[in-house]
Formats: sequence, structure tokens, C-alpha cells
Amino acid sequence: MLRPVPLSADFDPLAKAVRKALGLATVSVMMVVSPSLLAQEAGQTAASANELETITVEAEALSLVTEGSDSYRVPRTSTATRLDLTPRETPQSVSTVTRAQMDDFQLDTVNDVLESTPGVTVERLETDRTYYTARGFEVSNFQVDGLRVPMPYNNVHGDIDTVVYDRVEVVRGATGLMSGSGNPGATINFIRKRPTDLPHASVTASVGSWEHRRLDVDVAGPLDGEGKVRGRLVASGLQTDSYLDRLSRERGLLYGVLEADVSDTTQLTVGHTWQQNDTDGNMWGSLPLYDSAGNPTNYDVSTSSAPDWSYWDVETRRSFLELAQELGENWTLKGTVTHLDMLSDTQLLYIYGMPDAATGRVDASQLTISKYDRHLEQWIADLHAKGDIELLGRTHQLVLGSDWSQSRNQQSSLYDAASQGLPPLNEWNGSYPQPSFGEPSFGNDATVKERSFYSAAKLDLADRWTGVVGARLSWLDTVGEQYGSSQDTTYNSVLTPYAGLIFDVTDQASVYASHTEIFQPQTEIDRNGDYLEPIDGVAQEIGIKADLFNGGADASLALFRIEQNNVAQPAGTLPDGTSIYMGGDGITSEGVEVTLAGELAEGWQASVGYTYLEIEDAEGEATNTYIPRNMLRAMTSYRLPFMPQLKVGARVRWQDEIHRERDYLPGETRQDAYTLVDLMASYDISESLTASLNVNNVTDEEYLTSLKWDQAFSGAPRSVMANLTWRY
Repeated sequence: MLRPVPLSADFDPLAKAVRKALGLATVSVMMVVSPSLLAQEAGQTAASANELETITVEAEALSLVTEGSDSYRVPRTSTATRLDLTPRETPQSVSTVTRAQMDDFQLDTVNDVLESTPGVTVERLETDRTYYTARGFEVSNFQVDGLRVPMPYNNVHGDIDTVVYDRVEVVRGATGLMSGSGNPGATINFIRKRPTDLPHASVTASVGSWEHRRLDVDVAGPLDGEGKVRGRLVASGLQTDSYLDRLSRERGLLYGVLEADVSDTTQLTVGHTWQQNDTDGNMWGSLPLYDSAGNPTNYDVSTSSAPDWSYWDVETRRSFLELAQELGENWTLKGTVTHLDMLSDTQLLYIYGMPDAATGRVDASQLTISKYDRHLEQWIADLHAKGDIELLGRTHQLVLGSDWSQSRNQQSSLYDAASQGLPPLNEWNGSYPQPSFGEPSFGNDATVKERSFYSAAKLDLADRWTGVVGARLSWLDTVGEQYGSSQDTTYNSVLTPYAGLIFDVTDQASVYASHTEIFQPQTEIDRNGDYLEPIDGVAQEIGIKADLFNGGADASLALFRIEQNNVAQPAGTLPDGTSIYMGGDGITSEGVEVTLAGELAEGWQASVGYTYLEIEDAEGEATNTYIPRNMLRAMTSYRLPFMPQLKVGARVRWQDEIHRERDYLPGETRQDAYTLVDLMASYDISESLTASLNVNNVTDEEYLTSLKWDQAFSGAPRSVMANLTWRY
């Protein structure tokens, strides 16, 4: 029997977190699998067991839960409008990465998930800071359980673990109805796991390349005899080195949630997530792509620019409270309050410029050393009512709501002069004099408040005709300063419309058209000293969607166009030297997307997406050339009919050539087209025990993780991971 790798004594704070989690998990198992419940199960007849199985399937269909199934699709989503719509009823492109996909391919971080999502690129600029793009724009709109989450700077610090999520939904295009301010590329919605009606427990141990060790524990079920109080506890611990020199990670996570039926019509839910990311040997920026003569540096895949004292630690605490109340037969009222507290602490060394062509050395004048600290605190609240209304002899869906958020972002950057240069990076062992810094001073302090009213409706207009309409009215206030620049802005009564029309050509196929918008505040000033009006993002989309393979899969073909208007353009300087700007046309993106997701045949699951893009600036020239114009994302798995215990699968990610203009010398840096292939296989040893094997980048393809900046580092070479999962 494969035994989990023991956690080392210095696995701290992860060891403490996992030990604590295992202790709580043991208590939870005893509570969930209580003697009374076991006796109750032992007394069931075969007929009642079959009835119980039917109830479970129906509950999952209603709650849209994907865990516990092999499914690569969900029947309904609500990310775009908060209405519960099928993919065909949603007049935008939607993709979902389900729990089965995450488990099959060990997609343990959000970066792993989004690298598998059609139309999304993951820009791994550094080892611990990541940006995302969709349809040519940075993704700035995020949700958790449908509640918008402001994301300063459009990036993620550290790895967000996916063990707590049932699925991740991505709606491409502008989604200002639910997101408010932001870019028109996409909205990413993380759907958390919830307590289960029946006892459930699982333990997964993983070992792999670069000393990868991971342990996950997940326990859920009723906490009382009547099942009116239910709970869930998830714990995870990770310790791993890396293919990059000196890079190592430790990650600990605890997620607990309680759900109580206060009455027959009232449900209260409270939950908390704690995650600690500790990274040593992390890079700030990446590696120079060319030397002082313009020659490609061509560093080894393992090369890193991180000194041996660099680190980036991120602690995240997220709590939430939900109260849901049924209002009659077809209406519900739901209120949610969530609080986020994120602390970042890091020491960094940054290389800018180019190494010397003759020696390969980096001069001390091209080095920056910094201690960066950050505290992000957010409060978010939402109250909405949703239900059916009868009008003109037809039934329509309606949602009415209001939300409010406050985000305070405090930052401190302390700098130290470089004392010496660096040898050729291929030969460097990371040794460098460690700087000395004082205590952080959070002089960069800004607070953003946003409140909104929103409404959306699904209108049954006529036989085969459906309309989806909505609007959001927003107020945005920002006060404070970041790095010497005032952030004080106020926007009142910003209207963001949403409209879509669907026509059912047949019972299995529909055509649709939609117009969606979003706005992005700006801090640049005009000649009169006033802030420019927000960027106006507008997206139009037409397409066809269909239910295929006897309703087991969803297919779509979309044509889209996105425009940014009123983007800040340089307009000179005032007599005191202040730069001024004027609004002008920005980036225009248009293209085609084709997706297919679901069960293609019995035991055969697939998710495939192809994207073609054209991105131009205001002068009609190609821009954002670091984003691939052609992308393919595909995942598939198959249970062999003659051996149902065995499941095999593959994940393919392909993109065409990308390039960027060099910052310091004339010329371009190019990344050739490449294909990454991952393989998996799992075998059910028994009803409760499953072993699996994952091999990533089986062809050992060498590639750069991004060309968004004038620096980059290589992606991971071939790796192997073995997993053993026990389930109750």
C-alpha cells in the first residue's frame, strides 16, 4: 500500500496547519459518521439504498454541484447575470472547469485551472505574481460564489489553491452588470465547496518531481441526527522544490463551513478560509531576454535571478456569512457579507537592463533591491431577491439587488543600494550580500468604495424567443495616495447596461446576440486638472449554441468585438511640468471562439476550446502581440468500457507564435508556437481507494511563460506525480 510521505519537522507553519486540520478532521469524522447514523445506514434495505441514490442525483442537479461525478460540464451558470441560466440561455461565451477536471489533471492552483480554460492566457511574469488575459484584455473581474471581489492591479500574489472549489466559471466579454468597474475581457467566478447532506470524507496524498509532497483532507456531512446542521472541513498541506534554481514553496490551507436550517424556509451559512503561501528563492521580474549586443541570452531552463535570501510570504484570511430566506414558492432573498484580509511580506532583487555581451555579467547599476509589504483589507456585502413573475401569460425570471464594497490597499516599498554586480546567471549560485531594512512604513494608502444597484431579467418574449436584459447603477469613491500619485476620484450614477436576445432555431440549437458594457476609472488628468472620464468598454457578440450528444454536451460558436473608448492619451505638459492627457480610442479586439464541453459518449468526457484573435490599437496597428492570436485548450478523459475501473486522459495546450518589441535595443523577441501535452491515468483499486498518475509536458517542450514584459523565464519541463485517494 502506498503510504503518504511524512511531513518533516521543519514543515512550518504547514505542519502545524495540517496537524490541526487532521485533528479537526478526526473530530468531524466522528461527528459525521456517528454511531446513530451508521446504525441507520446498516438498517437500510436495498430498495431504500436505491432511493437514496436517486435523491443524491437530484440534489446535485439542483445545486449544480460537480464533485462526485466525472462531468466536464454544468447544466446552469449565474456568473454573467446572477440568473440561473443554461449555457444556451446565456448570451455570452461561458466555460467551466469542474471538480472532475481538477482532480483528473491535478489542477491544484488557479493558474493551473485558467491555463486549461478556453480563451484565457496565464501570464506568469514572475514566480509569485500572475496576470490573466482574455480576448486581448487583462482580466480584472473576479467573483467568489457570484459575489464580486475587487482585485487591485489585476494580478494574483502567490498560488491560490483550488482544493476548496467545486468549479471555476469563466464568462468571456464585458460583464459590467455583475462586476461594475473593470476591463471587458472576462469574469472569473470561483464556486466553493459546501456541506453535503450525506457523510463524506476523503484523503489524498501526492508525491512527484522536485520533491513534491501534498496531503489533502476533506470531511463533510450532517452534524445532527436530523441533518439540519451540516458542516465541511478541508485541509491541505504542500511542500515542494522546483525546476528553477533555489525556488521552493510551502503552502497550508484550512477551510471550514457550517450550514444550518434555521427554519423550513431559512438557511444560515458561515465559513472561513485561511491560506499561507511561503516561497523562498522567488524572482522579482524575470530573466533578461537579450544581452548588450542584442543576442538572445538563451539561459538554461533552471536559471533564476533570485538570490538565496529572497522570499515572498502571503497570508490570506477570508470569512463569509450568508442568510437565505424563501419568499413564497418561487422567490428567495439572500444576503451575504464577506471579509478579506491579505498580508504580503517579501524581499526581492530585480534586474533591469541587459547583461554584458562579452562577459555575461550584470552590472550593479542594473540591480534594485527591495523589501515590499502589503496589507489588503476588503469588506463586501450583497443583498438580492430572485424569482419568477407572471406577465402577459408567460413566466419570466427576475433578480433585483444591491451590493457594496470597501477595499483598503496599504503598501510599503523600502530600497537598498546594490553592493556588487552578478556573474553570468547560468553560473550564479544565488549568493549575494543580504540587505538590511527597517520596519515597513505604509505611506501608500488608498481606499476604494463602490456601491451599486442592479437588476436583470430573463424574458420569455414568445415561442422560441428569449430576452436577457439588465442594468447596473454604480457610485465609486477613491481616496488616498499610491507612490506619490493621488487616487482621489468620484463617479456618481454610472449606468452599465446589459442586453441579449436568443432564438431557438430547433429544440437543440439557438442563435443569440448580446451587447454588454463595463467601465474602468482613470487617475490621469486633463488640461483643466480634472480626472478623465472612465474608460468605456463595449462588447458585442453573436453566435450559435447547441445541445449535442443527446443533451450530454454543450457546443458554441461565437463572433465577438470589444472596444475600449476614452483611454488616456498623452496631451503634453503644463508649465509646472505636470503631464496631461486626453481621452482617445483604445484597443479593439475581435475574433472567433469555438467550444465543446460534456459527455460525447458513455464514459467519454471532453472540454475543447479554440480562439482566434485580432487586436489593434487606435491607429489600426497590431498591439498586445504577447497574446497569442490562435489558442487551443483541450481536456479529455475516457473510462474503458471493458475495464470501468480504469480512466485515461490527456490535456493539450497549444498557441501560435508571439513576440514583443524590445525595450532597450531595436528588434523583437519571439516565442515560437508550442504544444504542451499532459497525460493521466487513474485506477479504482476498490470502491474507496483510487490510484492515479499524471505526466505533464510529456514531450519536454521548452517555452517561455510570458512575453508581456521585456523579461521572461522558462516553463516547467517534464514532471511526474503519483496520487492515492481514499474516499468514504
